[in-house]
Amino acid sequence: MSRLNLSFACWGYDRTEALQTGQVRPDGIDLNFQVLDVEETFFRMIRNREFDVAEMSMSSYCVTLGREDPGFIAIPVFPSRFFRHAGIFVSAKSGIEKPSDLVGKRIGVPEYQLTAPVWIRGILQDEYGVDPSSVTYFFGGEEEPGREEKLKINLPEKFKVIPIGPEQTISRMIADGELDAVYAPRAPSTFYSEPDKVRRLFPDFVAVEKAYFAKTGIFPIMHVVAIRRDVYEKNRWVAQALYKAFVEAQKLVYEQLMVSASLKTMLPWQIAAVEDTIATMGKEWWPYGIDRNRHVIETFTRYHHEQGLSPRQLTVEDMFAPETFSEFRI
Repeated sequence: MSRLNLSFACWGYDRTEALQTGQVRPDGIDLNFQVLDVEETFFRMIRNREFDVAEMSMSSYCVTLGREDPGFIAIPVFPSRFFRHAGIFVSAKSGIEKPSDLVGKRIGVPEYQLTAPVWIRGILQDEYGVDPSSVTYFFGGEEEPGREEKLKINLPEKFKVIPIGPEQTISRMIADGELDAVYAPRAPSTFYSEPDKVRRLFPDFVAVEKAYFAKTGIFPIMHVVAIRRDVYEKNRWVAQALYKAFVEAQKLVYEQLMVSASLKTMLPWQIAAVEDTIATMGKEWWPYGIDRNRHVIETFTRYHHEQGLSPRQLTVEDMFAPETFSEFRI
């Protein structure tokens, strides 16, 4: 029997490896798996809708849902999650020592609408009282000049968002003190090359992030898996087929990471790290699906709306294919 051929763009994660190798195959689907850096995947999918299915920034996806012709529908699979306290970098020239010192400062972001800065601004607001509109944002290429917002955004006037110069980069600007801080998913290269000039706001970020999880139960979601809407509408069954396959592929990784006879990764203390993660977050610390993620998703959509990126707060039901909200039982 013929199977549906779908192109799928995603980074090369351990949790998607079985889909890439063909060890796990979605029911009725052959995946043309293309391993791309996330920035390239997002740009090509959002700008040109080049793939049938792709990993997508959760913030960018939410922005598209506010358009007249939303081009994508997501399934509740989250290939990227990341605690974001580690993603706040400050210039040694800024005088910033604690979160409240950010108020009134010049903040660099690769793009205002990126998921990581949305989470960072929201966490700073909820946990430390830093209003997202109390700073001035400068956006542009972190390492290369000329980066633009992937999506046109119309923000309320209270948010001050300014492009950096055509030859400037955020990484250089924070090291030189032209920016006071940076909120970004990638560490600026100058954080490593010029550590005397750029540092993290939270040096002991692991302890801070563990305390945040203990308090809120939130492991921030960065990316979703989005299906081009025309593909979905033609074959509604693909949402459940893909979701099941992603769950199966991830389950293999949970098992492999606990094998001590031969380490799955190059991390020398992998087993200790896994055991510590289970003690802190539970055996399934990276959950897919709706039920265990509803609070996380609703927190993010609140931030997205409060920061001017959504005209209203999106609901979980707005975001995901209805076929993925429940599954059969025998």
